[in-house]
Amino acid sequence: MLYDSKTPIYLQVVNAIKADIVNGKIQCGEKLPSGRELAIKYTINPNTSARVYQELENQGACFTRRGMGTYATEDPMMIEKFKKEMAETALEEFLRSIKELGINKEEAIDMIKEHQGDW
Repeated sequence: MLYDSKTPIYLQVVNAIKADIVNGKIQCGEKLPSGRELAIKYTINPNTSARVYQELENQGACFTRRGMGTYATEDPMMIEKFKKEMAETALEEFLRSIKELGINKEEAIDMIKEHQGDW
């Protein structure tokens, strides 16, 4: 994973894990990697791994079972909430970029229509 220097690394990992939960790469209730495994997977410090899981838990994306590990949320409403939040963020970034390029609304809509078959 390549990290963006503008955003704290732990938040980038949090967002990557939330995206994996939203798109089904991580299933509801699935056991997440240990802190050490997470550190290796994302090439981060183990303390950062702990912070990632703490933030995910604070946001409701996971829960910990003492002595058993950390698990992805089992709440489909929470997953839908994450999906909407992430889509809104992506849309805001897209619109900001389009405006910076001087592309007006009609041009942007035409461009989107041209690429509808891409997804």
